[in-house]
Amino acid sequence: MKKKILIVDDEESIVTLLKYNIEQAGYETEVAYNGAEALEKAAAQTFDLIVLDLMLPEVEGVEVCKRLRQRRIETPILMLTAKDEEFDKVFGLEIGADDYMTKPFSPREVTARIKAILRRIDKKESSGKEELLTVKDLEIYPAQYEAAIKGEWLTLTPKEFELLLYLARNLGRVLSRNQLLQYVWNYDFAGDTRIVDVHVSHLREKIEPVTKKPAYIKTVRGLGYKMEDPSKYE
Repeated sequence: MKKKILIVDDEESIVTLLKYNIEQAGYETEVAYNGAEALEKAAAQTFDLIVLDLMLPEVEGVEVCKRLRQRRIETPILMLTAKDEEFDKVFGLEIGADDYMTKPFSPREVTARIKAILRRIDKKESSGKEELLTVKDLEIYPAQYEAAIKGEWLTLTPKEFELLLYLARNLGRVLSRNQLLQYVWNYDFAGDTRIVDVHVSHLREKIEPVTKKPAYIKTVRGLGYKMEDPSKYE
């Protein structure tokens, strides 16, 4: 079955260009010309990826992204921005976008980005075969995208969960911010790793008994982060 992609842009010429090239790459497409229509379609249908313009009538792209994630719609999002538009890439990816591109762009680049995002999602799904990963009181269920601490279910964003899972799968191993950034977000920020620190901080608030003295996610000064099993110190 072909993967289905929702294209959201208010410029008809761009929609036509994207629709043609994405379909030529072997995908089905659906179109929305404003943010409100995009939210309606994303709620009513299942898509494998959403190509989402930043500047949209009725509801802007960033707000669309935020609302989808708040509704637990975890469809991958490729954000489109014009070169002269102000866009904080860290903020954009923090609220739930998976990647972003600036206009003008080549159709080949768009389809390449789409394929890369979908390959990454498929790889993560296939690698999440284990039913349970346990680190002391922390329980992680990869296939369900769920985690619990001391039997209490955690409310995690998709990126928070992926970061937690990657740290747990590399228990005791020091991981640089760039490693975490490339695995979880699949993006090279040329040294801008604020998004990793923000997400680690959020995770600590949710899993650590004492946030200022983390027992699970340790900072390794000058190197990055590692997850440890607090049981070994008991």
